Amino acid sequence: MEVEQQWAIFAQNTEKVLGEADIRKKLIDGKRLRIKLGVDPTRPDLTFGHWVVFNKLRQLQDVGHHIIFLIGDYTTQIGDPSGRSSTRPMLTKEQIEENSKTYLDQAFKILDRDKTETRRNSEWFGKMNFGDLLSLTRHVTVAQMLERDDFTKRYHDKTPIALIEFLYPILQAYDSIKLEADVELGGMDQLFNLCMGRQFQKIFGQTEQGILCMPLLVGLDGVKKMSKSFGNYIAFNDSATDMYGKIMSVPDAVMWDYFKLLLLETSEQIEARKRQHPMAMKKELARRILTKFFGETCALEEEKHFETVFSQKKLPDDLPEFSAHQFSNCKTLVDVIVETNLYAGSKKELKRLAEQGGIEVNEQRMTDPQATLDLSQTNVIRVGKRLFFRIRAE
Repeated sequence: MEVEQQWAIFAQNTEKVLGEADIRKKLIDGKRLRIKLGVDPTRPDLTFGHWVVFNKLRQLQDVGHHIIFLIGDYTTQIGDPSGRSSTRPMLTKEQIEENSKTYLDQAFKILDRDKTETRRNSEWFGKMNFGDLLSLTRHVTVAQMLERDDFTKRYHDKTPIALIEFLYPILQAYDSIKLEADVELGGMDQLFNLCMGRQFQKIFGQTEQGILCMPLLVGLDGVKKMSKSFGNYIAFNDSATDMYGKIMSVPDAVMWDYFKLLLLETSEQIEARKRQHPMAMKKELARRILTKFFGETCALEEEKHFETVFSQKKLPDDLPEFSAHQFSNCKTLVDVIVETNLYAGSKKELKRLAEQGGIEVNEQRMTDPQATLDLSQTNVIRVGKRLFFRIRAE
């Protein structure tokens, strides 16, 4: 493939590129580039935000470049401070290991397993001693760290910054040295860390890696980036019903980015879609995404289910049912919902959902988290947009 054709693939949907001249030179020389993506297994699920970067990796993989998927099982113990207003909570080694296993299974829903090199940064950090770490820190100043927007804001706001958080960009940079990366991918919020990799490679006598910064996919709230921390995400491991329902809740103005960044449609295709009815386009978006994850038959079934429940305002056929006596010890409606084990979020999130009008009993909105449920009658309860269940009176 010609260099310009390859570069067009590198550049598609990319928000920022650093080191373009070096990347182009390596392409001209016919080098098979070593392209790195590092992901910290902070929670069990990869999200559609990750899918944006995986798409780029798969595109580059398909034209013959060497993809390295790095599991940051060691750096997860620190927690990436990028875009954070507080220090991340610590995870146990057991949690990190379990999350790492699920990440690999999910990543290969997009990447070609047979053509992907998978690594863990505990391979090298687990062998380093304290003196090795001190040697790395000599190459970075505190002033340089405070140039990061998130650190600067926290510093001026007098929000604590743990010293260990300063180590994260250094360790991510060292990953690039160990893997001899030619290119590293990440979101725009990762730019500082990615540039640190270039700096360290130069110090250690390697060619500086190129950087491809991908756009940040906006989450279900239509405002913030999609993130597990914000709870506004769609996960690779969501059920078909949840995935379809979440996609249908994406704000109209945002869904065009999903066509562009997830389904890789061109600007011309998207402009043509904008002339169609938004609901029809959102259904097509959901159908095509579900087909990729679950197959066409399942996608069509979920579309029919959604239209029955939401468009025609009918209850789903597979409505979960419970007997009233199971909830005799529950004092509030929130307690009842928690007791069913159907709601995946926390009790605190459930109370907030109620206050926002997201819970109904027999089509009546219940905004008081302390409200009680009359168990002497049969009740149909809706939680959010997708969870329904019935409690039968005895």
